[in-house]
Amino acid sequence: MAKITWKPGNMLYPLPAVMVSCADREGRDNILTIAWTGTTCSNPPMLSISVRKERYSYHMIEETGEFVVNLTTKALVRAVDFCGVRSGKDIDKWKEMHLTREKADVVKAPMIAESPVNIECRVVERTDLGSHVMYQAEVVSVHVDEAYMDEKQKFHLEDAKPIVYSHGTYFSLGEALGTFGYSVKQQSVRGANRLYTKQQSVRGADRLYAKKKHR
Repeated sequence: MAKITWKPGNMLYPLPAVMVSCADREGRDNILTIAWTGTTCSNPPMLSISVRKERYSYHMIEETGEFVVNLTTKALVRAVDFCGVRSGKDIDKWKEMHLTREKADVVKAPMIAESPVNIECRVVERTDLGSHVMYQAEVVSVHVDEAYMDEKQKFHLEDAKPIVYSHGTYFSLGEALGTFGYSVKQQSVRGANRLYTKQQSVRGADRLYAKKKHR
């Protein structure tokens, strides 16, 4: 298969498109859309976001070192795009997109009530990378919408129809292709089936031998 060589660039796609809510020390808040985000550690739980210095929200995060990552859905896709292309310096994004502020448990920044998952974060490390500043943050609290919990208290984010971002386009996620560890599990099941078949064959042969012996 032939490949075309391109100059170095951000080609790690698709990416989660999240809405980050933040506030300054005076209580002025805003929402910005970010795709430059990801998980960085499980213990302690940490994630990162990268923010351009010219963004209106930049000084808020710089001041407080706090923010909330709000996961997004198909129903929120217009708000996701709007909060990424309009500046909070000029308009109230909450009002324009009919989003509801919800009080967080730990940080001062508000959560977005319409989001199925809200992740409260506190910055532990700031790295100036060039066009973006990357904030490594510890997750200090997580909120999930009980509408997506089943009777066994398992959370089903897929039912909320989460979205991703790829090369300037938003996509909803498609069919499930497998669960974590399924490739090994399939092999284990096949191995167990082969062992069971072999055992059944041996037992069948033993029964046949015993039957012949008693004739």
